[in-house]
Amino acid sequence: MHYKQQPLVSIITCFLNVEKFLAEMIQSVLAQDYLNWELILVDDGSTDNSTAIAQKYAADFPTKIFYHDHPGHQNKGASASRNVAIRLAKGEFLTFLDGDDVFLPQFLSHQISLQQKYPQASLLCEATEYWYDWTEQDKENTVVQIGIVPERLYFPARLALELYPLNYGASPCICGMLVKKSVVEKHGLFDEAFKGMYDDQVLMMKIFLNEPVYISSACHNRYRQRPGSLVQSSHAFGGYHRVRKRFLRWMLGYLQQQKLNFPEVKQLVEENLAYSRPFYLLVKDFLWMVKKRVQGKKVLFH
Repeated sequence: MHYKQQPLVSIITCFLNVEKFLAEMIQSVLAQDYLNWELILVDDGSTDNSTAIAQKYAADFPTKIFYHDHPGHQNKGASASRNVAIRLAKGEFLTFLDGDDVFLPQFLSHQISLQQKYPQASLLCEATEYWYDWTEQDKENTVVQIGIVPERLYFPARLALELYPLNYGASPCICGMLVKKSVVEKHGLFDEAFKGMYDDQVLMMKIFLNEPVYISSACHNRYRQRPGSLVQSSHAFGGYHRVRKRFLRWMLGYLQQQKLNFPEVKQLVEENLAYSRPFYLLVKDFLWMVKKRVQGKKVLFH
């Protein structure tokens, strides 16, 4: 593929105790057919062999892969770890790849080609393959399209109104994004008060409310589904709804603080906040699932 230019892309990975998956993730970066990248690995206090794996790759590829951790090898959460990497990043563009997920070889080249076609887009998002058969051979992987008409550029605040977490449209996964570093800096990086759940949603919502975003139907990333992941653990132990309510309250504060005049967004946040009780959401999601199945559509919940 030919490019008008080949800007540097900084791939940001924060990781914690993913020794079974980390090498595969790094190998997927090394296999990219777009060559102008750097990989910044931030160790969020791992206690398994992840640290040694990351350090070895950094030593083997000293001009491409860089290892960092927090002082005293502390655990500070995903947001703080990603912010460390963003401040160190030299790239014009950023992507985010968790330690247990992978890029397919064309991920960077496709994203850069889209960015050059739509230079006004601050953020580019593609579909994501929810990856089951890495361990469950009888379970089919599912490509989840972002829940709005693709191959279009969207302006504030359409995506906030249509997509999760305020509506039912599937939101982009963080491993399917390319964003301008300057835009992330402009909007304050990741909010370190959100240490795992909703950390990516906070940043995406800031961008959805302020910046043009391009949505693609392509899929060059895999999001590993596994027991013990942050999302599954949060649902199992009841933390999801507490963090969701906190996020919704943050949104109301953000709209007011930034003086953003999006009354439909404000109304939708208030409606979600009013009906954020777990039992209500379970009933609401069940009824919606039944409706979609009657219509003959496959659904996937976040």
